[in-house]
Amino acid sequence: MSFEKLGVMKPLLSAIKELDYEYPTTIQIRAIPLVLAKQDVFATAQTGTGKTAAFGLPMLQRLRNTSADENRLLRGIILSPTRELALQIHEDLTHFAKNMKLNIAVLVGGKDIEYQQRILKEGVDIVIATPGRLIEHYEKGLDLSNVEIFVLDEADRMLDMGFVKEIRKTHPLLPKRHQTLLFSATYSDKVRKLSKLILNKPQFVESSKKNSTVDTINQIAYMVDTDRKAALCAYLIGSRNFRQVLVFTKTKKSADELVQELKKDGLKCGVIHGDKTQANRTKTLSQFKEGDFKVLVATDIASRGLDIEHLPYVINYELPGIPEDYVHRVGRTGRAGRKGEAISLLDIYDKYDIKDIERLIGQKILKEVVEGFEPDPNIRRKDVEDVKIKSEHKKEGKKPTKKHYKKTTNKHRRVTKRG
Repeated sequence: MSFEKLGVMKPLLSAIKELDYEYPTTIQIRAIPLVLAKQDVFATAQTGTGKTAAFGLPMLQRLRNTSADENRLLRGIILSPTRELALQIHEDLTHFAKNMKLNIAVLVGGKDIEYQQRILKEGVDIVIATPGRLIEHYEKGLDLSNVEIFVLDEADRMLDMGFVKEIRKTHPLLPKRHQTLLFSATYSDKVRKLSKLILNKPQFVESSKKNSTVDTINQIAYMVDTDRKAALCAYLIGSRNFRQVLVFTKTKKSADELVQELKKDGLKCGVIHGDKTQANRTKTLSQFKEGDFKVLVATDIASRGLDIEHLPYVINYELPGIPEDYVHRVGRTGRAGRKGEAISLLDIYDKYDIKDIERLIGQKILKEVVEGFEPDPNIRRKDVEDVKIKSEHKKEGKKPTKKHYKKTTNKHRRVTKRG
């Protein structure tokens, strides 16, 4: 199968050839003909499988502009959960459309809204936006009455981040006759409910089994005591000479603390999380891509939309509070059929979280111990949460069960403020 046989037009074929797109991926083969046929699509695909091109190429082809530059109307909207992903999509679509008469703009928070308004007044065909910023522009007069294609990328992430109100508010503002494309890395009840609300007789596209990780990613976990995680992380990066690695933490505080520990071990690294400005995050990511340093520490704000070419390693310094986020994190490596490795550092507190992840992805993750970093067998799970649970049950006159202990400890851990 080739892009030409899928019906992709010559200007796009020429552009993607320069980007070394030889053969379409599974999600592209299944989605492109449906989008060109103007059908609503509900697609599930892991990150790194080429889904931006799966909706981007046929969208550009359908909205190709053969008229004069004046009187351009907004005809396509792509919603993204994060600024980083929006900027990445804008970069990709700009490359795809280099031989076409299309104006593409990106509307995200953290940027001058008045400057964005001036760009819109000059005329655009497609906007890539975060939900809140799109609503802001609508309230300032952005005309959505001519939109033909509406795309929700990383829909599951948008729902996790609490953007359901913005999506519900945006959809009724669009013309009754428009095409909606919903792309999600994971498959959940929330995503299914949203699909029923905004899709009209959709075609379901599934590039692989639900909530799975790609086969090219080798997943392994190392058992270690909590206070030796940073040392093991530095050891793995240094002793194995990782040329580029993305390390995930659960909170902003632990991200900053880990960076300081890694620097003490002589590793040059950067950090991105919610307390960093957009300009700082963009600059840090650019430096990481260019090889100015080989370790990037990030919270889950970076688990979506980071398209780092040939990223070989991802380390889960701390497991995510939401199992689905594990899929997004490890999806930063093993992209477009390339091999990658996802390493998780597990202490005694991660016992139940890793089981939840294994149930979600439908496979067991190999667990090993690194020589010199063996966990202390005398350490037991006797922490504040345990004491709190026993105290609560004593008041109720009940005896805590293993089932309740598991449910409650997970609940306590997952309310930790995220980055």
